[in-house]
Amino acid sequence: MLNHSLLHPKSIVVVGGSNDVQKPGGAVLRNLIEGKFKGKLYVTNLKESEVQGITSFRDPSLLPEADLAIIAIASKFIPETVKVLANTKNTKAFIILSAGFSEEGEEGRKLEHEIVDIVKSANAVLIGPNCIGVLTPDYHGIFTKPVPMLDPHGCDFISGSGATACFIMEAGIPNGLKFANVFSVGNSAQIGVEEILEWLDENFDPEQSSRVKLLYIENISKPQMLLKHASSLIRKGCRIAAVKAGSSEAGSRAASSHTGAFASPDLAVDVLFRKAGIVRCYGRQDLISVASVFMHPQLKGKNIAIITHAGGPAVMLTDALSNNGMAVPKIEDPAAQDLAAALFPGSSVANPIDFLATGTAGQLGMIIDYCDKIFGDIDGMAVIFGTPGLNRVFDVYNILDEKMRSAGKPIYPILPSVMMAREEISEFIKKGRVFFPDEVVFGNALARVFNTPAPASYSEKIRIDTPAIRSIIDASPDGYLAPAAIQGLLDASGIPRAGEAVVTGREEAVKAALSLGFPVVMKVVGPVHKSDVGGVVVNVRDEMTVLKEFDRMIRIRDTHAVLVQPMLAGTELFAGAKLEPGFGHIILCGMGGIFIEVFKDVAAALAPLSEKEAFAMIRSLKSYKIIQGARGHKGVNEDAFAGILIRLSALLQAAPEITELDLNPLLGDENTIRAVDARIRIMRGR
Repeated sequence: MLNHSLLHPKSIVVVGGSNDVQKPGGAVLRNLIEGKFKGKLYVTNLKESEVQGITSFRDPSLLPEADLAIIAIASKFIPETVKVLANTKNTKAFIILSAGFSEEGEEGRKLEHEIVDIVKSANAVLIGPNCIGVLTPDYHGIFTKPVPMLDPHGCDFISGSGATACFIMEAGIPNGLKFANVFSVGNSAQIGVEEILEWLDENFDPEQSSRVKLLYIENISKPQMLLKHASSLIRKGCRIAAVKAGSSEAGSRAASSHTGAFASPDLAVDVLFRKAGIVRCYGRQDLISVASVFMHPQLKGKNIAIITHAGGPAVMLTDALSNNGMAVPKIEDPAAQDLAAALFPGSSVANPIDFLATGTAGQLGMIIDYCDKIFGDIDGMAVIFGTPGLNRVFDVYNILDEKMRSAGKPIYPILPSVMMAREEISEFIKKGRVFFPDEVVFGNALARVFNTPAPASYSEKIRIDTPAIRSIIDASPDGYLAPAAIQGLLDASGIPRAGEAVVTGREEAVKAALSLGFPVVMKVVGPVHKSDVGGVVVNVRDEMTVLKEFDRMIRIRDTHAVLVQPMLAGTELFAGAKLEPGFGHIILCGMGGIFIEVFKDVAAALAPLSEKEAFAMIRSLKSYKIIQGARGHKGVNEDAFAGILIRLSALLQAAPEITELDLNPLLGDENTIRAVDARIRIMRGR
């Protein structure tokens, strides 16, 4: 947990401070001085008695007490320095800029652990090592540029990569994006992204704290902590966007089940972010654009008016919004004719509203007023205005700023003329404005923000037979469960299933078929992929075929029994789950049978699952129209499908030992859905 010495130090020592501002120790000292740190500032340097006008101590043992140490010396000397400062100088916070630790191998890892032990024993905190530092209103403890003008209403930015933090700030500042605090955690030896987010949550002040949090994460080491505090902050009125780097499928491990194949570690990040309400971004520019959307009033609906004096960008923005589920509705209000009459001939008020290259600032203000106060089916406005350089456009941007202050609906300024209108844009930014240089990037960002759900809330309403579930799990060995155990788990969870019997003899197979009723399906018990080994036969209609198929199937390798089920009809569906270490269970659903393999149309969410999340999963499927019923075919009972997903979630809560689970297929019609085939694997100690 962060402490007062890190956030509000009254004294700072730069260990390794230098007169050479090309070195980290010199650069961080320069930034502290230029940032007008109000406390006492000290330096240690083996060779100098004064560094950048600050008295330098050749030995840390000669220093006065210091709240915070910012360290920029060779890694091998740092443990002893930290020990001296922590034990004799009452230093309670350390920022280690130096590299040469766990990122470089085992020796560096040992040094890092040694430092963490010293820091913990002194009840102190450590940021880094291998980071650019910390930037707060109290002090500029970073060694890099740019150093943004800090604003309490700007973004709190936490980054696992120092270089990436610099690049994001460098790209965002020219767009008007402001920052409140910046934390570069480097190797996160003690304090990582999750711990800083925890502190921001537990110390959130609705009057003073920033309401925008940006995260750049390379490793989520504490997913549940991230989920808890991100959700909490968003419920308090904050908005959070994050880039999670390292999302390629190259690192995904092979799995034996359909669920395992689809539930990759990156999918775990996706469902975690969605459950928390975090807007996921996929690059620096994406993060900057989403953050810039956050800096505007929150959009209440998906209907956007595009106001432009240039046709091409408006068409591209229309495509970007429409392709992402937003709407650019045609304006059919009778008052539109009055607006058209006030504009130059040739202008269009259909939406996009094009008031031509010759349009004036006054006309722009009039259009905004109509969209804001008269056109009721408009929720927000995107204003595209650039210049070919023939005229200055200060008046346009002044009107735009004025309307942004007074309008009841959000207005998003898209200003593509970053060279030709550089001075005008600079003045616009000085008024506290954030703009978007590219209409398509803006459209994608706005849609992603709008389509990210609020944090999920879960209340346990489903009742299942937990004692029966625990009895089955406790009595079963690790690995794939026997059919009888699977049947027991489904029954105890209230998940409907087809009648079935597991048989080991020919006559027993015939007896089961007669009891269940012809036609029946026969499946091998043992092999993981039954169809691949010829272990499934359908539409068995008589006793002789039962005997023949039993004799054939029991000889298939790894088969120790045969499962007999009634032949059922219906739409094939799929539900499953996989345990992702640290994250918990990922629940998936989609179309079943071969469709899951061919179309790979699945939806996912993180357990525990709320009713709202279950329905959202089903309705997000590309194949949802099949579930609804299409082209004369009856649909599937959506309530029953959602109920199975919720009961599956409850089963996972009762039996966390389940590592993989497939219900494939589920057969459904407009009345009921039943599990026809199931596979469940358990593993203890994960």
